[in-house]
This record gives sequence, structure tokens and C-alpha cells, in this order.
Amino acid sequence: MDERIGVRFLEETRYERMGSSDQEKGLPQPPLQTLLGTSERIELPDPHAAGLENDGLPELLSRRTSLRTYTGDPLSLEELAFLLWSTQGVRKVNPDRWSMRIVPSAGARHALETVLLVNRVDGLAPGLYQYLALDHQLAPMPCERRPAEALTEACLGQSFIEASAVTFAWVADRYRMAWRYGERGTRYLHLDAGHVCQNLYLAAEAIGAGACAIGAYDDGRVDALLGLDGVERFTIYLAAVGKRGRA
Repeated sequence: MDERIGVRFLEETRYERMGSSDQEKGLPQPPLQTLLGTSERIELPDPHAAGLENDGLPELLSRRTSLRTYTGDPLSLEELAFLLWSTQGVRKVNPDRWSMRIVPSAGARHALETVLLVNRVDGLAPGLYQYLALDHQLAPMPCERRPAEALTEACLGQSFIEASAVTFAWVADRYRMAWRYGERGTRYLHLDAGHVCQNLYLAAEAIGAGACAIGAYDDGRVDALLGLDGVERFTIYLAAVGKRGRA
């Protein structure tokens, strides 16, 4: 067998290697949402309060680009709520079974949780927060050191993270996907992360901001910062967002 890990990943998650999933075995499924931090809750504005419904998709698509230089202006809480809704907003829930959201996901598993590094958002103290999509709320998360500095270091010193208004970190809940799809579900987690990040890019353009996806990071250090074990729950993708200057 080819020992390259990328080749092994593709080979060992081939459809014919799926086997019987825990769903097929009748085992109970994991919860639709996983609380990563404290029980405190922060209510968010209605995601449509930013008044962006009339911005045409073709224009957003043509403007989309990775942005690493930001003005330093804060996002409003309404704008943040819009970004969160655009990336994980819930349309419909069948309790304890599935949720239908703004983004597609294999089998409607939606096995990603969103963690935010907030640097500059009106009405929010800087720090780490989890977005609870089913409730459209934020939950503060503990951090023993200055999170902006810690996350920047864990992302190999990419300074635009500290300069961002907010940086998104998407956490993969492996078993929420594997419960249905077994090891092949690992493929779907990565595909789902791509769907979510693209929506963030377009939503950021709609509020006069820009996003930059981050794939270069120290997995272990980011996972440790977010309190993840790196196996059952791990950071799969990140993206910074900030306001863009006038052309």
C-alpha cells in the first residue's frame, strides 16, 4: 500500500470501505449541537437586521477575494449575526434528528461547530465565543491567555488574525458525521468546511468586509487553545474577517 497519508486517506475512505455505520447498527445518534465552553448565553440580533437582502449575488461573486488588510473598524453585532447566519443559520429542525441550514452538509449532519475569536465587535468583549446555531446565541469560552495573541502564534504568526475584527474557527465533530457515514465521513467534514467558508466570503463582501481563509496552522496548538482533543473534535479550517478600506 502507498504509505503517503493523503493517498491512504483517500483509499481508506473509499465508498466500498464504509462498512456498517453506527446508524445502521441502531445506535443512538450524537446531539445536533455540542457545547464547547460555558453555559452563559448572549442573545444575537435577527440575522436580517443588517438590511442586506437587496445586494445581488453576481456582484458579490465578482468582488470576492481574500483580504488580509483591514481598516481596524469594528463589526456591528448585527453584522456578526448576519455572518453567523450565512454560514450556519438554521432553517428547520427535526428535534434530536437533523437540522436544515443555510449551507449544505452531507446527510444534514452539520458536524461543524463555529468558534469565534472576537477582536473588534461592538457590544462584545474581546475573547473566544461559540456560536450555538440551533439557538442563534453566543456562548463565551474560557481562555487562559490573551486569545488573539495565542491564536496568531498557533497560526504560524499570521498577523492579520490579530488585526481582524473576528476570526472564525470551525471545529469538526467527527462522530456526528461518522455516526452515519463511518470513516468516509472524514471526507464529508472537509467538504462541508469548504461550503461554510465560501458562504463566509460572500457574506463578508455584503457588509463591506473581506475574509481570508487560513489553512496554515499548528493543529495541536489551535486545538489546545480551543480545548479540543484533536481526534474526536478538531479544528478543520479558519478564516479571518475585517472591514475593507475604500478603493
